[in-house]
Amino acid sequence: MKLVDRYVIKQFLQTTLFALLAFIMIFIVVDLMENLDDFIDQTVPNIVILKYYLVFAPEIIRLMLPVSVLFASLFTTAKMSNVNELTAIKAGGVSLYRFMAPVLVVTLLISFGAIYFGGYLVPLANKNKASIETNFLKRGGSSSGSNIFFQDTKSRIVAINFYNEDRDEAVRVSVQDFDSKDATKLLVRYDAPKMTYDTIQHKWSMINVTKREFLGYSERITRFSKLDMPECKFAPKDLLVKQQKPEQMNLAELRDAIKNQSSAGNDPTPLKIEYHSRYAFAMTGIIVVLFGLPFSTNKRRGGMAIQVGINILITFIYLVLFKITQAFGKNGALDPLLTAWLVNILFIIAAGINIFRVKQ
Repeated sequence: MKLVDRYVIKQFLQTTLFALLAFIMIFIVVDLMENLDDFIDQTVPNIVILKYYLVFAPEIIRLMLPVSVLFASLFTTAKMSNVNELTAIKAGGVSLYRFMAPVLVVTLLISFGAIYFGGYLVPLANKNKASIETNFLKRGGSSSGSNIFFQDTKSRIVAINFYNEDRDEAVRVSVQDFDSKDATKLLVRYDAPKMTYDTIQHKWSMINVTKREFLGYSERITRFSKLDMPECKFAPKDLLVKQQKPEQMNLAELRDAIKNQSSAGNDPTPLKIEYHSRYAFAMTGIIVVLFGLPFSTNKRRGGMAIQVGINILITFIYLVLFKITQAFGKNGALDPLLTAWLVNILFIIAAGINIFRVKQ
């Protein structure tokens, strides 16, 4: 590694860290102003508020990392251009592509790290954040789970009013079996005030259950003090996963959720978009740096502030387009994989044209 490479990488990493810390502080201050009334009304302890923002920080880092690396690359390059360091480097026979190489390599490594960070660490932090919001800010449902409604198989629907994780016990349960050939025809319905799970035999049992069988225009009702339900395919851990929002699932949990949704006959498109977007968004840093870095290699009227402003604007345009394509994908207008990567593909093409046209 040449001395110039080490110098550029050092300046780039220092500026990235500074920009990331600045964005985190701004984000936290703005959020604190919005939530301050809730913290005071619910008498949330200071230590809990501190923990809340500690577990909120990973999500902020995930969102602000692309902006930070773009800012760092632009600031580093524009600063070297303004003090004629870049001119001296070019005079020494170093091409623009060779000068950009160390920044792009470091940004690529950061992007690969962002895949793991956003795929596993951020969801874990989001779970802790949601737990604090539930327990202290009275947002969301119960920590054990309430009003759970899902499709267990292609012909079975399960509704649970409340699930107690500690007891492996569901309260006010309804299981409805439909005709596999006619999804509108209800065959059997089970209703019970309680359903428990046997962790040894791995099966559910309904307590004081009422079984209704629909036979044409007639109905047969049978009552049981206890009825085993081995046909129920879900397990207690599945109930916990079903309550999680996509942003609280890691990549492995998203893969399992997609598989379960598909096997149950549900549309897994939103989960597929979230899964592929974890990878696509992690690569945002290298995309925006590729697109914006060439702008800062030449001096422009208005100085460095204009260059940084233009490229920050480009970054937010990228993020807006990213959200718009996600909306189209969730409506079924685009394939989930294409939805996640479409904006990246467009910006890669634009970056290639921009790099080709820039002065060497």
